[in-house]
Amino acid sequence: MRDYFIRRFLLIPPTLLGVTIIVFAITRLVPGGPLERAIMESQQFSNSGATSQMAGANMALSEAQLKKLKEYYGFDKPVLESYVDWLGKVVQGDLGSSYRYNEPVWDVIRDRFPVSLYYGLVTLVITYIVCIPLGVLKAIKHKTVVDNVSSILIFVGYAIPGYALGSLLLLYFSVRLEWFPMGGFVSLSFEEKDVIGKTMDLINHSVLPLICYLIGSFALVTLLLKNHLMDNLASDYIRTAIAKGVSFRQAVTRHAMRNSMIPIATTFGQNIVLLVSGSFLIETIFDIDGFGLLGLTAILDRDYPVVMGVVLLASFLLLIGNIISDILVALVDPRIRFQ
Repeated sequence: MRDYFIRRFLLIPPTLLGVTIIVFAITRLVPGGPLERAIMESQQFSNSGATSQMAGANMALSEAQLKKLKEYYGFDKPVLESYVDWLGKVVQGDLGSSYRYNEPVWDVIRDRFPVSLYYGLVTLVITYIVCIPLGVLKAIKHKTVVDNVSSILIFVGYAIPGYALGSLLLLYFSVRLEWFPMGGFVSLSFEEKDVIGKTMDLINHSVLPLICYLIGSFALVTLLLKNHLMDNLASDYIRTAIAKGVSFRQAVTRHAMRNSMIPIATTFGQNIVLLVSGSFLIETIFDIDGFGLLGLTAILDRDYPVVMGVVLLASFLLLIGNIISDILVALVDPRIRFQ
């Protein structure tokens, strides 16, 4: 098993290499890049009469200015050569500078990473703390009032998009009742408060976004555990254990529960990416300057250094998450041996 995981870790660099090559090539081939935007803005500025003479019939930039723009944005070299230059900087810990923020990409990501990490961790912890016991309860109380009512609530919550619910929550609880702030991660006076005040301020800003994050994830984990637990409870080994004198509670907790956790462990690693990426729509509604919103803004603004940094980090976390899933599966199910 050790050799298997060593090989998995060794596969991370070539996988990242392949992903970044594809994304880097796309950023150079798609229209509407930063160079085209700079030329368009210059033409619009020139046509409005705010500049001096045009440098050409249809160009607001001279050849020398255009050459400098290409050098600034890194479009003065072939795609492969530009990628090799970018990869060389990444190996040295430099992801370049953002076109929009004029700051190093690492600094831009580092400022927003803790925000998404906070919401991701809280969402993950609450989801598993609530959904695992609820899934067990629904499996044991199948087709009872508890199961039916909880299923209705879960499916209704799953059917409502998080961003739509966020808009309704803001209108009612923030605008009408004024119980919670309109948005933001913390208030503007956060640094002036004491520890208790900072904690309450953070909780006050987190309640509505967390409801939107949690409402969609409850259904998947709960029903996944319920269905597998019901299958295991109907298996022969559970009936044999009960026939030999094992109580039903012990049969559920010691035998069926462990096998039912295998699919939960399999999908756990995929949540690592969601841990930081979050939902850019929810972040937009609540004005949360997180990692997901950063990636969307970078794509819309053609901020390619930030796009590459977000893709690199998200791909790395996904690969690590898959390895964590394999480890958890091996721990939950002793029959599994990775070779």
